[in-house]
Amino acid sequence: MDIMCLNGWGGKLHEKLLPYIATSAPEILCLQEVVHSPASDKDWLTYRDGDHVLPQRANFFRDVCTALPDHVAIYCPAAQGVLWDDDNDVPSQWGLATFVHKSVPIIGQVQGFVHKTYSPEGYGDHPRSRSAHGVRVYDYDTKRAISVTHMHGLRDLAGKMDTPARAVQAQRFLDLSRQVSEPDDLVVVCGDFNVEPDSETLRILAAAGLSELVTGRGFSSTRNSHYKKPGRFADYMLINDAHAVRGFDVIYDPEVSDHCPLLLTL
Repeated sequence: MDIMCLNGWGGKLHEKLLPYIATSAPEILCLQEVVHSPASDKDWLTYRDGDHVLPQRANFFRDVCTALPDHVAIYCPAAQGVLWDDDNDVPSQWGLATFVHKSVPIIGQVQGFVHKTYSPEGYGDHPRSRSAHGVRVYDYDTKRAISVTHMHGLRDLAGKMDTPARAVQAQRFLDLSRQVSEPDDLVVVCGDFNVEPDSETLRILAAAGLSELVTGRGFSSTRNSHYKKPGRFADYMLINDAHAVRGFDVIYDPEVSDHCPLLLTL
């Protein structure tokens, strides 16, 4: 079974990302930073926040659903705000999504918030609401249940340092994983955590018996040439049984986002 985790960067590089996802077609795809604008049929809308103006792939969730027609798609919004079609405001949701191949039975789910709660009328002040989603599936190849939970960790304008809010976030994330898991499950947690490798977040997860695979397997970055800022880590994947890992990779080529896909093979 292949499990992929990726921050999709709002679909900015969709022309490369969608063919890559369609070709790789992991059994489980955990995708963060997903835009969903069901009231619009436009391909692109504009995000405006003061001087911060960015094009947004208006229906990135729909795009990925089209690229993965044999997957069950679950969308988990963190907030609904406004994108712009010229001078017309368009309601648009922002969050994360999980895609599970139809051949893989989903036998449990959990959805919740690791920071704040759902923001129904605007994206909110920074640090904004952050959600998480977990699925429990049955893998017939290994004859065991697997839980996979992912989040998009809060972005603090001051940086990726440890904060009380991030410690609470890590514990909430761990609690959600435990809610969807049973004692004998293989447990995977992943996401764009927005923290450094020596963070309290990863120490909390390690204390719960989860082994971190990115730095643990010697990878020096989860970013690529599209990311121009210092700090080369954001994305992580952890597992409670390292012996179950058949392969793990950080994908640097092709570049489908400013984050690298993480690919775990069980």
